[in-house]
Amino acid sequence: MSDTNAAGLTKADYAGSKSTLCLGCGHDQITRHIITATYQSGVDPYNVAKTSGIGCSSKTGAYFVNKGYGINSVHGRMPSVATGAVTANKHLVVIGVSGDGDTASIGMGQFMHGLRRNTNMVYIVENNGVYGLTKGQFSATSDKGAKIKSGDVNDYADIDLCQIALDMGCGFVARSFSGDGKQMPDLIRAAIAHKGFALIDCISPCVTFNNLPDSTKGFSWLRDHNISLHEVGFVAPYEAKEVDLAPGEDTDVPMPDGSHIVLHKLSDATHDPTERHAAVRLLERDREDEGHVYTGLIYYHPQPSSLDELLHLGDKPLGALGEDELRPSREAFDSILAGYR
Repeated sequence: MSDTNAAGLTKADYAGSKSTLCLGCGHDQITRHIITATYQSGVDPYNVAKTSGIGCSSKTGAYFVNKGYGINSVHGRMPSVATGAVTANKHLVVIGVSGDGDTASIGMGQFMHGLRRNTNMVYIVENNGVYGLTKGQFSATSDKGAKIKSGDVNDYADIDLCQIALDMGCGFVARSFSGDGKQMPDLIRAAIAHKGFALIDCISPCVTFNNLPDSTKGFSWLRDHNISLHEVGFVAPYEAKEVDLAPGEDTDVPMPDGSHIVLHKLSDATHDPTERHAAVRLLERDREDEGHVYTGLIYYHPQPSSLDELLHLGDKPLGALGEDELRPSREAFDSILAGYR
């Protein structure tokens, strides 16, 4: 008999359609991490809303949690669709998957306002530094001086999505690598548990257009230059909380739903994700140090109000409200009109 999770489901219940992406694509690795994370977290598949924009990354929503609601939006407009979904039903687990072009170029305004509103969603950027769907042009996140398969060199400075998220007050900012099967699932689980906007900027190599030995977003470069800030261990509320916390070596980060992230500091990298100034310094170091990329939970802060709280939404989903609940009374109308006199 297959192993079941807290919801009584098997891992197969969180799978989706067969991928049509290039063999070895980093995006497919991320799909596997999402399947693992949603299974381990015991998420109700029928309560998952999957949103995406346009590009190779937009296909990912078809490859996990096939019983969830999938919404493939217009290019760069995924955050607005996700905002609408979580406003209509604040109990949904909204997982948005976007690309570096979809987010950092045409969708930058949407991304910024999703952060500003603190929309309650997991926002995963499958970041490969190129426009894979349109034959490998540089994207806005490609490092200056980077080379691609055509031999072209990028002359423009890159956009750091984690830095933007930090500047906009995001309470959950992380960077990871699609090939890190230990770090990614726990980061996704923590992002699901987080109340508010949770960004995971995941470097996801494009094996077709951006996987040269010296490509800063290729598999070989990431394996050789990745510095993991910490070993991430996620402890959900229903799991036994038996964790050996050695003073000075581990950091216990409580999540809003009562779960915890346990970060074990590695010997070659020390970072406190609850310190905003430390997160700023880390991102500056990441940009200045061309020989390394830092991955892990960069910043975490339990923000006081997510979008549904700011809008004072009731517990009942909007779509389930009856006419009696939606139609204001005569007294309510009079009160509204009196406010304009």
